[in-house]
Amino acid sequence: MSNYFSAVNRNKRSLTLDLKKPSGKQVLRDLLREADVLVENFKPGTMDRLGLGYDSLKEAYPHLIYASISGYGRSGPYSSRGGYDPIAGAEAGLLHVTGERNGPPVRPGLGLIDMSTGLYLHGAIIAALYARGIHGKGQRVDGSLFETQMSMLINVGLSWLNLGIEAERWGCQHPSIAPYDAFKTKDLYLVCGATNDAQFGDLCRLLGLDSLPDDERFATNPKRVDNRDELSRIFNNVLRSKTTDEWLQVFEGTGLPFAPINNMQRTFDHPQAEARDMVASVAVEAAKSGKMKLIGPAIKFSESQTGIRREPPVLGQHTDEVLGELGLSSNEVAKLREQGVI
Repeated sequence: MSNYFSAVNRNKRSLTLDLKKPSGKQVLRDLLREADVLVENFKPGTMDRLGLGYDSLKEAYPHLIYASISGYGRSGPYSSRGGYDPIAGAEAGLLHVTGERNGPPVRPGLGLIDMSTGLYLHGAIIAALYARGIHGKGQRVDGSLFETQMSMLINVGLSWLNLGIEAERWGCQHPSIAPYDAFKTKDLYLVCGATNDAQFGDLCRLLGLDSLPDDERFATNPKRVDNRDELSRIFNNVLRSKTTDEWLQVFEGTGLPFAPINNMQRTFDHPQAEARDMVASVAVEAAKSGKMKLIGPAIKFSESQTGIRREPPVLGQHTDEVLGELGLSSNEVAKLREQGVI
């Protein structure tokens, strides 16, 4: 059980099933009688070859939302290729815009495309369930890593499509606002900036650079963008004179955009993380200490309680439990185990 597995699989149950065996297929079909959603992430065509594709199931289970995730989607010349987060990031433009100015491409520190595709699919499933409530029919929902990343190009993609402007890498800088960057302090980095001319004046006065707004090179945002390198040099010279915590005290209450670049310790010790219940400690039998800290839900509801209801499961932990709920006797479950179905 890895930390990655634990992070994305808490609140789930685990059942093992050999879908290549007829009795395994039958168990899945029996489960689908009461299921709202089936999610699969095999290569396109795999479930069809198993006799469990959408076309094979939709007549018997017209209520079912059949959700698929793949690397490139179910159609097109690349549909048979496998899906990997960094490959989708390269092929669909993310790595082209990630990294320092004039530097090489850099992969983000997290599997953003993997997770974003799951989040897109989650929203699509909810929409399909809502549509089913209106029309009474399930449907297929099809998402891919490639399409997710293309959709996340947002303004960068539209700048190319409509204006022919090629995207660039900007590091922590903003392509159309200056100053807006990560500046080195005595100990860490502080992100701060000014989104308009009035904020620029306030920021300069805060940093003891009172005369800077009167400098013709920095009088307006377009001029500051044109002279961003010189402006960054001036700001870096000032901001490295204090520690991050000292600067946070200076910035607090000003209304200016600012934040430290926190490491993991500072992130999880953050008072807002505690106030919003973003860390939960749960009993996990597979953990050496018997407990594990997990990241809490990002969204809260006014009428529904969110939280960690179940620990992340070990492989097949709930096979007997789920099959029992399906109505199989202990003898029937034992027979499936002998046959290697579960």
